[in-house]
Amino acid sequence: MNVNDYIINNKLKITVKPNSSENKIIGYDDAKKSLKVAIAAKPEENKANVEIVKFFSKLLKKRVRIKSGLTSKEKLLSIE
Repeated sequence: MNVNDYIINNKLKITVKPNSSENKIIGYDDAKKSLKVAIAAKPEENKANVEIVKFFSKLLKKRVRIKSGLTSKEKLLSIE
């Protein structure tokens, strides 16, 4: 799965499943128009958010930040 295919206007919508066994892209949710992502970190004390930024920064080799959804499973990432 090529993540770049889902980036629109330097934004990427994701749905996060925290507390997983590893960091990986699970698939695409047509209904929500977002990538489904498993993250190993727990959703407490911002740990999952930090892990999401690291994961996508390494994957895309670009600067990534969370534009919205800091406390939600649905997030909008800004790719710079």
